[in-house]
Amino acid sequence: MLTNYLNKNQFAKAEIKEKPKSNLKTVIVIPSYDEQELTKTLDSLWKCKRPVSSSVEVIIVINSSEKETEEVILRNEKTEIEIKEWIESHKDSTFRFHCINKKNLPKKHAGVGLARKIGMDEAINRFALIKHKKGIIVSLDADCTVLQNYLVEIDKFFEKNPKGTACSIYYEHPISGRVYPRETLKAIIEYELYLRYYNLSLRAINFPFAFHTIGSAFAVRANIYAKQGGMNRKRAGEDFYFLQKIIALGNFGELNTTKVIPSPRFSSRVPFGTGASLRKREKNNLEEIKTYNFSAFEDLKIFLKEIPNFRNIDDRKDFDKILLKVPKTIAQFLRVKNFYLSLKKINKNTKTDESFVKRFHAWFNSFRVLKFLNFAHEFFYQKINVSISAEILLKKYIDKDKEVKNMKELLVFFRRIEKSRK
Repeated sequence: MLTNYLNKNQFAKAEIKEKPKSNLKTVIVIPSYDEQELTKTLDSLWKCKRPVSSSVEVIIVINSSEKETEEVILRNEKTEIEIKEWIESHKDSTFRFHCINKKNLPKKHAGVGLARKIGMDEAINRFALIKHKKGIIVSLDADCTVLQNYLVEIDKFFEKNPKGTACSIYYEHPISGRVYPRETLKAIIEYELYLRYYNLSLRAINFPFAFHTIGSAFAVRANIYAKQGGMNRKRAGEDFYFLQKIIALGNFGELNTTKVIPSPRFSSRVPFGTGASLRKREKNNLEEIKTYNFSAFEDLKIFLKEIPNFRNIDDRKDFDKILLKVPKTIAQFLRVKNFYLSLKKINKNTKTDESFVKRFHAWFNSFRVLKFLNFAHEFFYQKINVSISAEILLKKYIDKDKEVKNMKELLVFFRRIEKSRK
């Protein structure tokens, strides 16, 4: 399977010449573009406790496009020198580090998605060489640090879940201290609250694919990565588009016993994500990040309960009748997306109620939920401050008696809820 994937989907030939150890089980992939403090991430990994019976590799993919500025190229070259010097001074036969510098990548695709793909495809090649199709590929970013139990907890998670396809890994941005300016910390609190509000809202309405999709905090088995066609080459949002396909397979989990700590820094390369959100907030002098009105999630909740009633509907009149039972936001969205034709195919290709629901959710997946929310806020609702939305969620679905003084307290409470999930 892994070799077939490489023959069909590998972007570039494998560059690592050193043979992998026969007990290689985990490969961590780190894209690096115009990074100046990558050694902090590597130091953090080096301090981790090692798995007892298996080896680990780290693949750093320094990358730049064919239209890159001379300044970025020079900084990348400096990073490469620093990383290779770091590797030379950190030798461990069970924990190996590799550095790749991919220059002149096609401008159309150059970005974090392609860099992540190059590294993950390289990981697939490593596992293919030792015929270990269930090896673990971990996605991390170059501005992150991790807890010292990071490696052993990832190893333990997949040992305990032999059927597990992949998992999200618990994360927390820094929200206090003197390392970052006060305004940056305030902005990152809002942004992380935005992420957790979105995820907890989906869980509150019982959406089955409610998981975080953070590029710096997930792991996937090699055979599952190959089965789904590998990482995409999107310049942003590559993590969301990749993981929503993996999540739909089932047996996706959450690893909450360790932690990834992303940097609350600004970024100029991607149009959304942590850094881009901070940059946009500063540029527009926004008072507070706005997010989806919770009413849209409640519309989704009503719709999700009606899913079984769409079974065996193959007549347009019956379809129109069932749309009368769902909120007008959903009904209009389904009409615009011509869902009637998709529903006919779903019913035609399912023989049981269980298979119908599964195929229904394959259509109404995380991507279409996001599309619906954007549609609803274009034609029906207005986005509101994240602090207001998050408190509505808190009072309606989590703890109506919980009192919080500010966004930071609310974020800490949401973190506690998500971290306690098993």
